[in-house]
Amino acid sequence: MLDILLPILIFSALLLTVIGAVRRVRLWRQGRPSPVDVVGGLLKMPRRYLVDLHHIVDRDKYISKTHVATAGGFVLAALLAIIVHGFGLHSRILGWALLAATACMFTGALFVANRRRNPPARLSKGPWMRLPKSLLAFAASFFIVTLPVAGILPADFGGWLLAAVLAVGVAWGVSEMFLGMTWGGPIKHAFAGALHLAWHRRPERFSTPHNASAARSSGLKALKLDDDKAKLGVEKPADFTWNQLLGFDACVQCGRCEAMCPAFAAGQPLNPKKLIQDMVIGMRGGTDAGYYGSPYPGKPIGEHEGHPNGPIVNRAGGALVDAETLWSCTTCRACVEECPMMIEHVDAIVDMRRFLTLEHGNTPNKGAEVLDNLIATDNPGGFDPDSRLHWAADLNLPLMADKREADVLLWLGDGVFDMRNQRTLRSLIKVLRAAEVDFAVLGTEERDSGDVARRLGDEATFQTLARRNIRTMSQYRFSRIVTCDPHSFHVLKNEYGELGSADMPANYEVYHHSTFINELVKAGSLTFKEWKGGSVTYHDPCYLGRYNGEYEAPRDVLRALGIDVQEMARSGYRSRCCGGGGGAPITDIPGKQRIPDMRMEDVRATGADTVAVGCPQCTAMLEGVVEPRADIKDIAELVADALVIGQSTGKTASSKSAPQPQRTVEEVTP
Repeated sequence: MLDILLPILIFSALLLTVIGAVRRVRLWRQGRPSPVDVVGGLLKMPRRYLVDLHHIVDRDKYISKTHVATAGGFVLAALLAIIVHGFGLHSRILGWALLAATACMFTGALFVANRRRNPPARLSKGPWMRLPKSLLAFAASFFIVTLPVAGILPADFGGWLLAAVLAVGVAWGVSEMFLGMTWGGPIKHAFAGALHLAWHRRPERFSTPHNASAARSSGLKALKLDDDKAKLGVEKPADFTWNQLLGFDACVQCGRCEAMCPAFAAGQPLNPKKLIQDMVIGMRGGTDAGYYGSPYPGKPIGEHEGHPNGPIVNRAGGALVDAETLWSCTTCRACVEECPMMIEHVDAIVDMRRFLTLEHGNTPNKGAEVLDNLIATDNPGGFDPDSRLHWAADLNLPLMADKREADVLLWLGDGVFDMRNQRTLRSLIKVLRAAEVDFAVLGTEERDSGDVARRLGDEATFQTLARRNIRTMSQYRFSRIVTCDPHSFHVLKNEYGELGSADMPANYEVYHHSTFINELVKAGSLTFKEWKGGSVTYHDPCYLGRYNGEYEAPRDVLRALGIDVQEMARSGYRSRCCGGGGGAPITDIPGKQRIPDMRMEDVRATGADTVAVGCPQCTAMLEGVVEPRADIKDIAELVADALVIGQSTGKTASSKSAPQPQRTVEEVTP
């Protein structure tokens, strides 16, 4: 009986799986065109799955080992089941191999079942709770029906009753594991995820092995504003590129993004996992009533609906996502960094913001005022551009307009209009002069870098500011740019290049000041007094760490000062955002608590007297926490305070020789 039923079950399931795959691909192809290397991506997929994906999965050791056993066992068992029971190749060797594969899968499924006995809050429930049973049914059924093939039991064992029971078990397991991959269900991520890795929107994320310098691709992609037919952002699900839709469909609903999201923790109406699932709902049409994970804080399940060509955000309500959900995001990339499927949440959020801002001018709270200021005065505060250097009247800063050439272009940023950040800039200038660095500033020629405009979705203002800055810098000669601001650092380093041209290239070598100071320290250009300032912890800025992979240089500088850094529980790539990125302080979406308050609690847990920071936004947000709290000091301030002037022991790292490449570092884990 089984010899007849098994081939029918297997090949019927495979046929329906193929039909489902065609249907699934059609859903993805509703999106805009996006060129990919089809064959090359498929050939690279195994390595991306086994190395790049598992590098992230392995951060949760339990599920990593479980995934290897369960997924590896299933893939091998499915192939062997088709050969042995589908085509009837009853080889004893193949039989034993199938037994081993199903035993491996069964063992992994037991660990899945254990995780689901009392699942963490971040895991989706509903259909996911049946997954362990389906895995066990598939593995156990094929194990038993393969025992005769391996010669362990006679071919006619058990009779009709057992054969019927086993056929039901096989049908259950095959339905979940095969049909679920393409028709929907917990195992859908296996099919969509594999193709997502092959045709990822940012294939450069896979360009180097993770045991070397991990590849990073975090710069936003520019809109073609001169193309009248190009969409200004994303209005509806079909406006995403097809491989973005594919990426959304790959979500495994593990909730790691949710657990790391600062806005979700603060009770603001954002849950990155729910957002991705809403995009899947919009892609296929329907409501969110079938979502079984954590909702957006303060927003019940079942009130949102959409379809591929319907608006994602409807100002009158009733669409897929509320606008305040998008504006809650700090663009910290904690979700992207943590996602085991390498989904690009932040890209999607900014794409949707672009439409709201460019098409509707719908930027909440002070957003519109800030964007108007950037257009009128080239800075978000609306200050007189000619006052950019008033704070430094006594410093006699060298100007590029006078020098025409310098080794270092010091990018001041719009912190020049903030009295607190002026202290940081003064400290950095003191350090540069102590190390005899050849530097100059643009002065009143410098414009805002455009970071805030771009994150708020105003791509037009960003590109205008960026091109002005590129045009200004093209007049001068310099080896590298140094800045205190990780946000300016990021856009100058990773987002200006796309806007350059043959006669005005914009691929700059950009250093964050902590990295540059570290080079000066290593070159022996700075000498320090003994540290007597108490205990210090270090807060990793999102745009320096997760966006650009620089974790060690700031810590090296602090160690050079004689500081034993007291690490927070969430540091390195898992650092908690200060709440200052992505225009979040401007849009100011309310929650149950403030993100900087949560970060200061992380500081208090270390017992540190001082928080070392490397970002003007982080300084402002953390100093906004009510006292008593730790002191906030930029790394440049700590270095300047410890300087022994005139006792350097080596050649400056910023001599006229060719610039040294920015060194790579390993990520710091908590």
